[in-house]
Amino acid sequence: MCGAELHSLPEGVQRVSRVLQDAGHPHSPRMLDDACRTAQQAADALGIGVGQIAKSIIFRRKSDDAAVLVITSGDKRVDEKKVDALVGKTGRADAEFVKARTGFTIGGVSPVAHATPPVVLIDRELFRFEEIWAAAGHPHAVFQLHPQDLEKLTGAPVADVV
Repeated sequence: MCGAELHSLPEGVQRVSRVLQDAGHPHSPRMLDDACRTAQQAADALGIGVGQIAKSIIFRRKSDDAAVLVITSGDKRVDEKKVDALVGKTGRADAEFVKARTGFTIGGVSPVAHATPPVVLIDRELFRFEEIWAAAGHPHAVFQLHPQDLEKLTGAPVADVV
């Protein structure tokens, strides 16, 4: 994307696009006609399996109020006990906490370009797929990547969290 195209995008998508460009990522965010607030909606819009959606789940670490981002496959459910064993006791994060810490609204939380850098874990189940898609900072925006790209873009460890 060039300057004019970038400025017409929502602010969160602009942030994600800049991070992807700076990292030399080959795929820019793509705006979809309909909102894709759930992994199933995103998969349906893209014509792919729900497991290929890299969903970003935010938890609130109790010891220091840090955001904990767990990136998992759209067809899996995060096991909070496994997450707690890796990062310390966590609890649910409400919409206000998610927006304040990430800069994104629920349904559009990207794995990159957060307002405040979170603690990040990548679920190993994503590596079942060659190609995955993640939210790009807005409920209508997604971007394509390989699971290995998540490691490069976030610097996060791969773990068993489902």
